Amino acid sequence: MEQKEIIIFDGVCNLCHGAVNFIINRDPECRFVFTPMQSDTAKELIASYNVDGEMGETFLLIKDNRCYMRTDAALEIAQSLSGLWPVFTIAKFLPRGIRDYFYRLLARNRYTLFGRRDTCILPTDAVLSRFIE
Repeated sequence: MEQKEIIIFDGVCNLCHGAVNFIINRDPECRFVFTPMQSDTAKELIASYNVDGEMGETFLLIKDNRCYMRTDAALEIAQSLSGLWPVFTIAKFLPRGIRDYFYRLLARNRYTLFGRRDTCILPTDAVLSRFIE
């Protein structure tokens, strides 16, 4: 069985909720599974990759026993999506510091711009199997 790629996201963030749905709709091979950063599974993974202090403003991708953060995670995910999304991996040629500056700016303001939920998202029955915990 092929190892799934794990996306850790902020379960109370509306922007993150939209991103998870976006990925699910463009991942016909179901290569990605999801867990909110508020879950025990995510907390264990975050600790094992020593990124605990970073989680307030990012999401993670665990792929091939490697942890990707911020734009590196987004670009790794984009290259696996259906449609034209892999084209965005050209942004890897931009220095990470520049890419991540804009990522951090959006991440710090995501609740103000997009709002937040009181609880983590609840997946529908159709995609429940794609969520850990």
